[in-house]
Amino acid sequence: MTSDPLEDVLDRWKAAFDGHRVQAMADLFTPDALFQGFGPEVMVGRDAVRDYYEAVPDNRNAEVTLLHSYTIGREVAGGFADVTFRDPTGWEAPVHLSLVLQLSEGTWRIRQYHVSRISGEH
Repeated sequence: MTSDPLEDVLDRWKAAFDGHRVQAMADLFTPDALFQGFGPEVMVGRDAVRDYYEAVPDNRNAEVTLLHSYTIGREVAGGFADVTFRDPTGWEAPVHLSLVLQLSEGTWRIRQYHVSRISGEH
């Protein structure tokens, strides 16, 4: 485990995403996590996160670049990363990812997850 909570969580998230390990993805989140993926609605909880990732094609992977991380006290951390989702067909979706983490049961978990697609248009 790294000393930076966000770096550690992103490493575990990428490994689970690239391996299409849906349950491992859901376990990275707090039970009441807020999740905003590509869809229009905010979802709540691990079951919703698991359902979301079950719908993602299993040939996709993620390239992750950590941009900034912070901690607030001993139990809250967060930050920003750039992520590019790709698959072998050439599909690609670059996003900004923001996370808020919470130390839960001795493990850093995602409390809030939000992606914003990167576009050349304003």
